[in-house]
Amino acid sequence: MKIKVNNVGHGLCISLIHENGKVMLWDCGHNEDCRPSVFLPRSGISEIGVFFVTNYDEDHISDLPELRRKLHISTLHRNRSISKEQLISLKRQSGPISPAMVSMLDMLDKYTHTPVKPPEFPSVTYSCYRNNYETDFVDSNNISLVTFLTCNGHKFIIPGDLEKPGWEKLLNNTDFCQELQGVKIFIASHHGRENGYCEKVFEHCCPNVVVFSDESIKHETQKMSEIYARHARGIQFGGKTRHVLSTRQDGTLEWDL
Repeated sequence: MKIKVNNVGHGLCISLIHENGKVMLWDCGHNEDCRPSVFLPRSGISEIGVFFVTNYDEDHISDLPELRRKLHISTLHRNRSISKEQLISLKRQSGPISPAMVSMLDMLDKYTHTPVKPPEFPSVTYSCYRNNYETDFVDSNNISLVTFLTCNGHKFIIPGDLEKPGWEKLLNNTDFCQELQGVKIFIASHHGRENGYCEKVFEHCCPNVVVFSDESIKHETQKMSEIYARHARGIQFGGKTRHVLSTRQDGTLEWDL
């Protein structure tokens, strides 16, 4: 199976294409050169078995209208602690509702239950954690859906845009802390920005590599590579030992598992 952190600039789109042809997708951010509604159909894919929305911000769902137009989505995983009405209110605080958010809100109406028999992904397991909207946090980042994904023994964490307070809240959960153990590929929260970093997380895991999904550096908050590198063992990549990989420097990143 192939797992890709696709180079969508400042956004997130992670795809898993199983050898049986079934697909998982985390978010559907895009840029002009890379959009899932294009590269998935070009690979002969017409259905997404499991779709995870890690964060309700535009850079995580920007390609959703086209994605839904071209592919069938079987199963939706999202943070269900926020209602459609609450999400509308939250999004209106920052401006008009975008077409992508309109599509997301439509999915909230239509995908109300998890299927009794989800698509089969042999040698793949996953679990999701999240904080609660309103009782825990009232912003979109700290209610990000966090996924632990294990493929043929290789464990990833995909934490959306979780910020330090959100991490600290989840670290109160013993099961969450146990899941952190064994993480080998750590997708940095909030595209590797400073407010997504929580040092306490690395008391529970020591990944081989940390991955940033982001565009070219424009802000000081993006300069976190050296800090994250302290927590990673390092891997061989391009003939060098690397502790941090990024789509901004390395393009789309792929694991053939």
